[in-house]
Amino acid sequence: MLDLNEVAMFVQVARLGSFAEAARHLRMPSATVSRRIQQLETRLGTRLMQRSTRKLTLTSAGQAFHERCGPAVEELIEAGQSHVAGSQEPSGAIRVAASASFFEYFDMTWVSAFLAAHPLVQLDFVLSDLPADLIADRIDVAFRIGPLEDSSYVARRIFASYGGLLASPAYLAAHGAPADLGELAEHECVTQPPETGNFAIWRLQGPDGAEEEVRVRGRFTSNVQVALREAACAGLGIVALPTILTAAEVAAGRLVPVLPGYMRAGRGLSVVYPSRQQRPLAVSAFVDMAVEKLSLREWTPSSGASIP
Repeated sequence: MLDLNEVAMFVQVARLGSFAEAARHLRMPSATVSRRIQQLETRLGTRLMQRSTRKLTLTSAGQAFHERCGPAVEELIEAGQSHVAGSQEPSGAIRVAASASFFEYFDMTWVSAFLAAHPLVQLDFVLSDLPADLIADRIDVAFRIGPLEDSSYVARRIFASYGGLLASPAYLAAHGAPADLGELAEHECVTQPPETGNFAIWRLQGPDGAEEEVRVRGRFTSNVQVALREAACAGLGIVALPTILTAAEVAAGRLVPVLPGYMRAGRGLSVVYPSRQQRPLAVSAFVDMAVEKLSLREWTPSSGASIP
């Protein structure tokens, strides 16, 4: 089996016409280069070079071998040099996983400005409210809402809070508003599918900062946040969603706060990487931009009064 390092040395010697020059270029002793070329000739079973005290020439076999492998070795060297040079500025494709509603709060003009500033970068968004497998799906960076279950990933928290409880005026007119958390369990709630059993568990943080768990359920569930929002607007129950996904509905009166002193706890937004090691410059640049922009957005519920 050929040693590709020896092939690369042969190409350098043939190109420079001298063991000494090739050795200086490769930063190794001339005797080492000569020995490795001899080993290559032994592997091939033929002489590649004619050596003399004054001159080094390729044999016919050496000339044919150089014509076959020389261009490939040169391309590999150029590719390596290009990669090193390119690593000094963001470049390459970034595969981003996020929720299906990601672009409802992540402004597309941010993406446009980022791509304009980094012309060697491409962005590939994988949008789903089901969590992506960062390794199997070849994800470079993911935006996750809620608790992070896989501790092997590297996470950077953007927000610790999540959002408040909301319902449509029609639902509250028909069913009334819960006066406390105890009554919340008696109401229809629009939730993501329960992980186990018939109840979903909401962790809620009260005015005093203490957290409480309440079991809720309803007849409409979905793994897509936009569907939960539309279901709540249609009067199907009480929902808990980030303010950035419901601000327009609240402003228009389609949704109103319920138990405004409480918000979902442990459901903040994080950016997640498969590994901390050798993160590409393009990924770091994109994440820095996204965190900066998202930090300007309002994720916590605004003050308001519940509807009696």
